[in-house]
Amino acid sequence: MASVFSNPNFEVALLGGGQLGKMVLAEARRMDIAVRVLDPSADAPCRLGAQQFSQGSFQDFDTVMAFAHGAQAVAIEIESVNADALEALEAQGIPCFPQSHVLRVIQNKVAQKQFYADHQLPTSDFQRFSALNDLKQAIHAGTLTFPFVWKLGQGGYDGFGVSVVRSADDLTRLSEGECIAEALVDIACEIGVVVARNAQGESQTFPAVEMEFHPTANQVEFVVCPSALPSDVIAQAEALAIQVSQAFNAHGLLAVELFYTASGTWLVNEVAPRPHNSGHLTIEACPTSQFEQLLRCMCGLPMGDSQLLQCAVMANIVGADGFSGPVRYEGLDVAMRTPGTAFHIYGKAQTRPFRKMGHLTSVGQTVDEARARAAAARDALKVRA
Repeated sequence: MASVFSNPNFEVALLGGGQLGKMVLAEARRMDIAVRVLDPSADAPCRLGAQQFSQGSFQDFDTVMAFAHGAQAVAIEIESVNADALEALEAQGIPCFPQSHVLRVIQNKVAQKQFYADHQLPTSDFQRFSALNDLKQAIHAGTLTFPFVWKLGQGGYDGFGVSVVRSADDLTRLSEGECIAEALVDIACEIGVVVARNAQGESQTFPAVEMEFHPTANQVEFVVCPSALPSDVIAQAEALAIQVSQAFNAHGLLAVELFYTASGTWLVNEVAPRPHNSGHLTIEACPTSQFEQLLRCMCGLPMGDSQLLQCAVMANIVGADGFSGPVRYEGLDVAMRTPGTAFHIYGKAQTRPFRKMGHLTSVGQTVDEARARAAAARDALKVRA
């Protein structure tokens, strides 16, 4: 398949033009693979660097079909794309990464959770409800008790649509709609494993990372690699992640979020069928990044080396609390003096509290060294309006 390179007749269609797409484009340019991008925003980060940028809705069936016509492969960088369109494109012989059947399940957290139960994949206990009122009635009847984790079935992202419910007062913050109530698990740590799987069914994992979350924003604050867990325990996590990918029969990337419990067991939390925040550090820490690996899968090229070359810690660069409007980066000149640190600014024109505006990755001889560098650079940089 080496003829893919420098071939004007081979083009990848990417649905979504955010920061994930921007990092795909960087690898595509390096490898001379043509990528066209569709996004509803005129100032999407992918407007620069794409072979062709089209403004339009990736949720509209006709728009997606017209956009992807003639492409040799289709990928997503956000889950909320039109799954019916992916299915129709597959019927035309255009491979999609992920396939439509994978996306349909993952788009709904209720269906996703039920998938794990149906396939005997370890996950936390849960109850499903067709409406918020049904959940409240279950509490009143005593069949559901506090505390629990509430997840909205459709439409949640980046911490939105997920909440720990500890009392009746917390119920007022929940949105209407189909939902699940998960048992609150005693978590020792949360691990992410990005699995790459090509159309021939060959699987390869990136090194497992340990994820640390912001206490109020419920989004990843630091991603640490390697994890402090013993190597045999990490091997269990990576094997489980491959098992999840195989159960979905997912092509492309599947980021698997796992809980390691205080009792020493693994539970599947959620998955994402695209490049993921937990894999950003692969750009600096691995010979092949998650973004290049996706392109290799799409183009029928051999998968690249995903071993860890050096300890790495990623920190998200997010909008400061209390600031919304045209973005200003303060302290970048100080932050960029941090040794062993690479900065990725996503190109979003507007900031708001906790919006992901970029990330940085620090490497070092040890995890402690990399983490200290990442924290220092992150703290020096303020994103304000």
